[in-house]
Amino acid sequence: MALAVVGALGFAGKAILAKLMYRHGVDAVTVVAWRMLLALPLFVLMAWWAGRGAPALTRRDALTIGALGFSGYYLSSMLDFYGLMYITASLERLILYLGPTFVMVLAVVVLKKQVTGRQWLAAGISYAGVLVVFGHELLEPSPSAAGAVSTGAAATALGAALVLASAISYSGYLLASGEVVARLGSLRLTGLASSVAGVLCLVHFVVVHPLSAMAVPEPVMWMSVLNALLCTVMPVLAVMMAIERIGPALSSQVGMIGPLATIAMGVYLLGEPFTLWILVGTVLVLLGVGLLARWR
Repeated sequence: MALAVVGALGFAGKAILAKLMYRHGVDAVTVVAWRMLLALPLFVLMAWWAGRGAPALTRRDALTIGALGFSGYYLSSMLDFYGLMYITASLERLILYLGPTFVMVLAVVVLKKQVTGRQWLAAGISYAGVLVVFGHELLEPSPSAAGAVSTGAAATALGAALVLASAISYSGYLLASGEVVARLGSLRLTGLASSVAGVLCLVHFVVVHPLSAMAVPEPVMWMSVLNALLCTVMPVLAVMMAIERIGPALSSQVGMIGPLATIAMGVYLLGEPFTLWILVGTVLVLLGVGLLARWR
């Protein structure tokens, strides 16, 4: 339980740190590049540790890991951090928390899985919650003090769309990784896929920015260290260790504190508004995801 809590709080802080770094004039590509540059050695170490004594990777394994790393960690991270440039951390976290419902929908569309009416109802409740918060921000865009680089209805719609695409991309990774996890193990796959993503993020930075752009203000550097260690590597390990001890269902339920922690930190550290609409939307999202986990 403690590991699941640590993992949820670690993931919850990612958006807060990103918004704080944006206030120093850096963009999403720079934030992600520093995050991955600092986390990459630890992911490589993770993959080596988990792969000791294991069979060597086949060509098929390498190609699959490359695709999973692209979709699950590189593309989803870039889309997420770009989206955070336009919307509040609260809305971003609620959209990402819809992940289990996206996995369910993809399983129906891609794998032709059967889903019960109760599961669709749970997903609908969660989507209604996000629509409540999204509609509120669309009509009353967040102030620039919340860390947004641009405000207005169009910026809110763009940011929400980017984060939604991020969540769908990561859900595709979760759906496609089942067979590979069974063969390689979750720790080894996470280390390898994250290492691939780290390299891709650094290549992305070099393509769109000069190397001199890696020189960032000192506060951004320290927040990047926190982002890489406390909000990336540590929560990944903590959640996997929690799942080993209490199972995925209970770990997921404990993870419900994540959106609540993000909203609380957003209000306290970023000055984001906390309204009745955000409260109602958050309750609906948590209720829907909780019901989906139970009925699944």
